[in-house]
Amino acid sequence: MLPENGIVFLIDKDLHWTSFDVVKKIRVAIPEKKVGHAGTLDPLASGLVIVCAGKATKQIDSFMGAEKEYTGTFLLGQTRPSHDLETEPNAFFETAHITEEQLHQAAASFLGPQMQMPPMFSALKVNGKKLYELARKGKEIEVQPRHVEIKEFEITANRMPEIDFRVVVSKGTYIRSLAFDFGKALEAGACLSALRRTRIGEWKIEQSDTIANWLEKWNNGAFGNMEESILTQEQI
Repeated sequence: MLPENGIVFLIDKDLHWTSFDVVKKIRVAIPEKKVGHAGTLDPLASGLVIVCAGKATKQIDSFMGAEKEYTGTFLLGQTRPSHDLETEPNAFFETAHITEEQLHQAAASFLGPQMQMPPMFSALKVNGKKLYELARKGKEIEVQPRHVEIKEFEITANRMPEIDFRVVVSKGTYIRSLAFDFGKALEAGACLSALRRTRIGEWKIEQSDTIANWLEKWNNGAFGNMEESILTQEQI
């Protein structure tokens, strides 16, 4: 039985799971029909997903509007249609000309409000159809750029052609598109090879738990020991 005001779960999503996979697991375990996530995280990304159940689903929009923090890796020297490792490379580029200074200058050039083109392989809908469904059928659809803001962007390690980064962004920012644009700025091409969401608003990945651990505790009746990965109404 859920608390009267519902529950907000902080889940550390596993790689290859979809955000809706997490929702389905929680919906079955509770059970509760009103369960939803506050922002999609791609299957090839891991990290923080906020899931709301019961009356707490009214809070989803506020969570979705919060800034997000990610860490990850760009693979320079190639581009891919999906801007990540889901698809095969469609072009290769030289990277020998790229210096350490250029990497940091390129990152700094993206700071601030800007227009960003969403990737064709995304869940964004056009005329009721998800872009990735159309892309996989080979259909080209005109997509409009969106207002986003890159609040922080730093290069944390250089293992050319792999570059580690940390970024803080506004709602609606696609890190895969940032990878593509970053490579373009370096005249080298790039795609996203790893991504982890570490924060949504004030909520951090350290406060979360994996879905496997959560389900084990729930099934063992250890609900009281799950406080760190569940937000109370006072915290929301």
